[in-house]
Amino acid sequence: MNTIKRTIVLGCGLSILTGCGADDVASPGTTGDVNVVITTPAPPPPPPPPTSTVVTPAGACPTLTNDASVVLTDRGTISGPTGGYRICELPSLVSRSVTLPRITGVLYAMNGRVDVGCDGGFSAPTSGAPFASTTVGCGTLTADTNVTLTIEPGVVLYARTGQSWLAVNRGNKINAVGTANAPIVFTSQDNVAGLNTDSSIGQWGGVVLLGRGRVSDCSVGTVAAGTCERDTEGAINLARFGGADDAYNAGSMRYVQIRYSGFVLSANAELQAITTGAVGSGTTLEYIQSHNSSDDGGEFFGGVVKMKYYVATGADDDSLDVDTGARMSLQYALLLQRPGQGDALMEIDSNGRETDTPRTNLKVANFLALQPQTSSNSESNDKASTLFRGNADVTLYNGAIITPNNECIRLTGAADASVRTTLAARSVVLQCNSAKYIGDGSYDAASVAAAFGSGANNNNDAFTNTLTMTFVNGANENAVVPTDPTGLATGTAIPAGFFTASPSPYRIGAAWAENSSWYKGWTCNSSYAPLGGGSACTSLPTN
Repeated sequence: MNTIKRTIVLGCGLSILTGCGADDVASPGTTGDVNVVITTPAPPPPPPPPTSTVVTPAGACPTLTNDASVVLTDRGTISGPTGGYRICELPSLVSRSVTLPRITGVLYAMNGRVDVGCDGGFSAPTSGAPFASTTVGCGTLTADTNVTLTIEPGVVLYARTGQSWLAVNRGNKINAVGTANAPIVFTSQDNVAGLNTDSSIGQWGGVVLLGRGRVSDCSVGTVAAGTCERDTEGAINLARFGGADDAYNAGSMRYVQIRYSGFVLSANAELQAITTGAVGSGTTLEYIQSHNSSDDGGEFFGGVVKMKYYVATGADDDSLDVDTGARMSLQYALLLQRPGQGDALMEIDSNGRETDTPRTNLKVANFLALQPQTSSNSESNDKASTLFRGNADVTLYNGAIITPNNECIRLTGAADASVRTTLAARSVVLQCNSAKYIGDGSYDAASVAAAFGSGANNNNDAFTNTLTMTFVNGANENAVVPTDPTGLATGTAIPAGFFTASPSPYRIGAAWAENSSWYKGWTCNSSYAPLGGGSACTSLPTN
């Protein structure tokens, strides 16, 4: 403190001194000294420590209902590189509509098969004699249970065991709608614990949506009688699908990652990241990433499937598998296999049942199918990078199949030309090995080449890719003249307007300079597929 003594010259003047306030001088009417204290300001407080990005476990699991119908079991905590979490385990049967809220420090867990609602059967029951539900623990039903499992943006739901999987049964729905900044993640316990690498696969089952659309290749009933149903591949206990409602609504999934799935559930059968069984055109599937499935990236059995913005990274079997009477329309797809791994990029078939109806039908526009190296799987099983067979009709628009070390297309056909597999391609380019094509049955390599039609309809089987960032169009891709896909939905029970020729400029492929944002933010990254996502696939998101 510095004390300065000086004579204050009063601004009021002696003649009007009495008009000054009492606090203006030390002693009114005098010229005495005044002591003024000048204080040096204290230094500012130090900034607060940076906020930790490590998550800490929530204190408890949330209460989902006001009764005991659906109770989460607190299984303690689990730790990994991103922090610690409270484990809130779902019951084996979600018997009532509930919402899983996003809570910092909470992970939702599955310990074995988790059923959403009970199986309502081939058609929606409303009255009459009871029937036995095929869903474990559901007993006898006389009506649909109408359960909806809602999952909030940013929720992480993981499998505590390899036998875990989620089954959304007929007569029930899922509402898993994330956002571009807060995707919903389904994953494995090893992923939570930080044990996974870019080679990890097959650590749990996957997500299965079951519906009442029409199917072929019946497990029970017959196509002729209109009673065809199938059982979910790999399910030890029944998880049945099929019916007569091609507009069936199994709910919505948007901005969702499904990681490290595909565990073997029974002999010679596996689930994959996402499996649909006879869902209908009322079901919404958009912005879905399948990552490192040990089986297919996604397999779609029967029904009418509409899907936009699909990313399959690292599938160990097929990136896209459509069969048993599925009529699927897909726009914007990135099919990116791990170098040296995977089987076909696409396998479209009806398992050799050429006379069964409905016929399997795929219409896909704007795709990039990339297999940088030939794998042992593709050589021994599907052989080519795409396989179309067994009562399937395939239409490819505005795409690129880049597989420089493998044949591009294998096509099989029955002796009866009226039922054999068909292929139509428009503005599709191929980069293949020297053989390019494989034919089976009534097709040979020359007739497969003729079916593709290089040199016509803007198709080219001698293409050299100029891709950047692994999968983004370069000059050669952008130079290909695209074909307007807007009429493709005709005859597929897909609403008119599903396929679009946008954004402008409209190109072939799935990503170009003016169309490079749709896959960013909500996806996860790997060394072979740098998608510009929010985090590495080997880590949990911390947003």
